[in-house]
Amino acid sequence: VVLVESGGGLVQAGESLRLSCAASGVVFSIVTMSWYRQALGKERELVATISNSGDTDYANSVKGRFTISRDSAKRTLYLQMSSLKPEDTAIYYCAAQNRPGGKFLSWGQGTQVTVSS
Repeated sequence: VVLVESGGGLVQAGESLRLSCAASGVVFSIVTMSWYRQALGKERELVATISNSGDTDYANSVKGRFTISRDSAKRTLYLQMSSLKPEDTAIYYCAAQNRPGGKFLSWGQGTQVTVSS
């Protein structure tokens, strides 16, 4: 399973950004996909999850601002981030699991998101 993130960058507070995660080597339609992030000096944290049926879950810190989605035809996971804050600055990783809360199948290499104030 190979996951490749893209779309990170430097934005100002209040702006938007969309991350993408292209998957290969896996039956994308049946796996649970998630976005995690890790800020400098902090532990990696779950940002959002989407199951194979489309059920979503978000960290409280991003609810109402971030939207996770998936396109099975393109085998791509997305994270639409709006109203970005400096505290959203982190490396963002996508991950594939066999089921919600289950075994991790693969992680992407990460993409840096930097939000300036």
